[in-house]
Amino acid sequence: DVQLQASGGRLVEAGGSLRLSCAASGFALDYYAIAWFRQAPGKEREGVSCISITDGTTEYADSVRGRFTISSDNAKNTIYLQMNNLKPEDTAVYYCAAGGMTAPNRSLQLLRLWQPVYDYWGQGTQVTVSS
Repeated sequence: DVQLQASGGRLVEAGGSLRLSCAASGFALDYYAIAWFRQAPGKEREGVSCISITDGTTEYADSVRGRFTISSDNAKNTIYLQMNNLKPEDTAVYYCAAGGMTAPNRSLQLLRLWQPVYDYWGQGTQVTVSS
């Protein structure tokens, strides 16, 4: 079974840091893009960041660029999202997702955080940033 297990969310004060983890099992990450999405109360789910495990390419939403860093530990089949200088507007349920980079067009869509091309989704982890 393919599984993605997100963890690390908690309550933190504005300006603080958190590291989220996404542990993947049931498949090898080599030809996948792994992304983080988030959904705040009353809002649509949005893309935060993604990484191509194949070549290490990363992408970030404008709202988090410079504050968040995505990385992978392929030996552990785990992807991390380091979040620094957190703001109350970062409060959301954070989800990790995986999509196979099976074709050039699909790879572009994955890196643009287009949700329909992500095949596997984990359960969310709650991040709450207090002001």
